[in-house]
Amino acid sequence: MAEPRIIIVGAGPSGVRAAEAVVKAGLRPTVIDEARRAGGQIYRRQPDNFTRPYEKLYGTEAARAKALHDSFDALQGQMDYLPETLVWNIADQQVWTVSGNAHQTLPYDALILCTGATDRLMPIKGWNLAGTYSLGGAQVALKSQAVSIGREVVFMGSGPLLYLVASQYVQAGAKVAAVLDTSPSGARIKALPDLLALPSVLWNGIQLTRALAKAGVAVHHQITPVEVVGKADSGVTAVRYRTASGAEQTIACDAVAVGYHLRPETQLADLARCAFVFDPATHQWLPQRDEAGRASVEGVYLAGDGAKILGARSAEASGKLAALAALSDLAIVTGEGEMNPLRREVATYTKFARGLAKAFPWPASQAAGLPDEAIVCRCEAVSAGDLRSVMRETGAVEANRAKAFSRVGMGRCQGRYCGLAAAELIAAEAGIAVEQVGRLRGQAPVKPLPIAIGVEE
Repeated sequence: MAEPRIIIVGAGPSGVRAAEAVVKAGLRPTVIDEARRAGGQIYRRQPDNFTRPYEKLYGTEAARAKALHDSFDALQGQMDYLPETLVWNIADQQVWTVSGNAHQTLPYDALILCTGATDRLMPIKGWNLAGTYSLGGAQVALKSQAVSIGREVVFMGSGPLLYLVASQYVQAGAKVAAVLDTSPSGARIKALPDLLALPSVLWNGIQLTRALAKAGVAVHHQITPVEVVGKADSGVTAVRYRTASGAEQTIACDAVAVGYHLRPETQLADLARCAFVFDPATHQWLPQRDEAGRASVEGVYLAGDGAKILGARSAEASGKLAALAALSDLAIVTGEGEMNPLRREVATYTKFARGLAKAFPWPASQAAGLPDEAIVCRCEAVSAGDLRSVMRETGAVEANRAKAFSRVGMGRCQGRYCGLAAAELIAAEAGIAVEQVGRLRGQAPVKPLPIAIGVEE
């Protein structure tokens, strides 16, 4: 009997632990990853010729990062590892990949999607100016190139990543002009019962804020972003915002990093025809799965932040759990004894994530206040006014219909960075709940492909 074909997409925390579980069961998985080396975004490895210690790169997560890297390195020779390879479509129980200019389709019996997350962004007037980055982009620059995105950087948004990246910049010796947080500081007190589900992780967060204070970085809470100020030919020069009292302030800077926690990369789950459900706590559509990671489609499993944002530690547990579920369904192992503790572990992280959603709420109301001239979709240069005009002229209030008329979400990112905010703007303009707007459907290819690609036999 042929060995079951198990494909794992993603080599971050969840993908590594999933691969480890499959190898332990005596099978040889195929692990496909866009990155050059395993680790994902949170544990992104530095280039080979860089020698910064783990403590400098990963801070309090240094030991976990090293353990994950070592685990993956130990699997070499026991799996088929395809780095720098994009999965751009899923159809007919096959994944469609491209690496360089070579195209290949790979059939599977079990597909474990560990696709990770990207920044969740809310537009602001001027965010299309050069020098405006996502928090994740700013982090990549620091980890992969050891450079700051600017000489004086403002970090703006909300969520743990805001403080993590700002503190990483401080530790690297970069100048952080300020941290501007849209969430009210009192929200964290209300969220404390849920946040106490993971005291050590909560303490790490407190340490980050202390490190910023010790470095003399100004942190302002409950702000409302107004504008990224600058010129088209020279980029960012300042950030304007309103304080909780309504006073308008301006901070000089030459770069700004923006983000509101994270959003799951769900395009591949969508192409695999997985069902989605709306999560009111985070205002996001998430792929449906059971406690072990089984999707609504037979043979497809979801793990890590690509299914729901629960953090890197939870991703390790859910990656192993999804792999065990796949192995059980394939009658390779019966892992219920091992799966139950993992389910409880993920449940704990789920409670903590509920606390984060309360402590750092998504500022949905900002979409309603966007001025008409503010760009919503940077890829296609669609402004808030353009989207509102389309709604008035066509009555389009469903996400895909509004996309068809306005081109919002039709660019390179396919709505990854503008889709959620556009839905909030549509909902506010139409006076309906955001879940009624729906979600942008995934389209293949999920990312741009070279025109001239061959077919690998």
